[in-house]
Amino acid sequence: MSNKVAVAKELADFLVQIEQRSQFHAGYPYNLSCDYSAIAKFFNFLLNNAGDPYVEPDFGLHSRKFEQEVLSFFAELYKIPENEFWGYVTAGGTEGNLYGIFLAREIYPNGILYSSEDSHYSIPKAAKLFRIQHNVVNSQINGEMNYEHFEQLISENRNSPPIINLNIGTTVKGAIDNLDKVIEILERHQIKDYYIHCDAALSGLILPFIDGAPQVNFQKPIDSIAISAKFIGSPLPCGVVLTKKKWVKKVETAIEYIGSIDTTILGSRNGHTPLILWYAIQTRGYEGLAKEANTCINNAQYLFQQLKIREYPCMLNKFSNTVVFQKPSQGLIKKWQLAIFENSVHLIVMQNIDRDKIDTFVNELLLEEGLLKNVGDYQLQPVLH
Repeated sequence: MSNKVAVAKELADFLVQIEQRSQFHAGYPYNLSCDYSAIAKFFNFLLNNAGDPYVEPDFGLHSRKFEQEVLSFFAELYKIPENEFWGYVTAGGTEGNLYGIFLAREIYPNGILYSSEDSHYSIPKAAKLFRIQHNVVNSQINGEMNYEHFEQLISENRNSPPIINLNIGTTVKGAIDNLDKVIEILERHQIKDYYIHCDAALSGLILPFIDGAPQVNFQKPIDSIAISAKFIGSPLPCGVVLTKKKWVKKVETAIEYIGSIDTTILGSRNGHTPLILWYAIQTRGYEGLAKEANTCINNAQYLFQQLKIREYPCMLNKFSNTVVFQKPSQGLIKKWQLAIFENSVHLIVMQNIDRDKIDTFVNELLLEEGLLKNVGDYQLQPVLH
């Protein structure tokens, strides 16, 4: 067999495997209902957005025009004036979180980082990388921050500016930390120097479109927000970080070699991902994304109710598309690629998880587990809508 034939066969086999696995991908927050074939031709070219997204570099193979339009969309969504915001398209939620915490450390070198125990693992990673004292706040059973414990820690460390990571949809349970309560605590203790970073990896493209959802935007005293492209959907991991232009001025450095300013964490940056995000925004628009967000929330509530009426232990936070339930058989976990944590798993209802697929999953779950009439000592409590 020639090398070309062998390569073709291996790629064909891998394609079949990915197609099959994509049909039963339910435990991780990725929108698989995307088609970017219209811009596939650009993958034959190098696109490198090295340097600041708003500074034209000396080289011409970049997609800054599209990156700037993407950032303007997110700035409008998060209600920060065009002349006050700065941001860039990141490699994903982790880079966005690292950037927010990095800026906070530069502004408050003696600050203390506060995040709940349900925060994404990139937050303690940031504390280690930037050598920031890190106080972990207890979580409530639904994954939300324990505000009494947060207030206690704040009170005990009044002399150090707090750097606060708020979860706008936790990784495991989809819980939303209450920004208003946190601000109230800071005001009660007369703390004026603080930095609030919001990790809105998944829910950042859901909450703005849901009636009655918590308002998390720059009209309130937040300083940065990280959003992943998980919901919008991208074949390449990416995301967006937004912050205030005045904070970025504190870290920028002119780089003669590329004819730009170093303001980002990465040097070379993917120039194809801004094109992907731009295409998604242009073809689906605000109304299309809003419809998708509401459909996912409604379908998550449908799954929650299907499990609840059968007395299968489950939980769903308000305004979340993450349904948590008692761990089923290993065979079902592997088939549906469910995320495990202790005695639970979760299924994240994205655009590719419609009600037919939910019915299929529930039927398979009940077939393997049976109808549970006695939940025993299982401690997961549902959050009712």
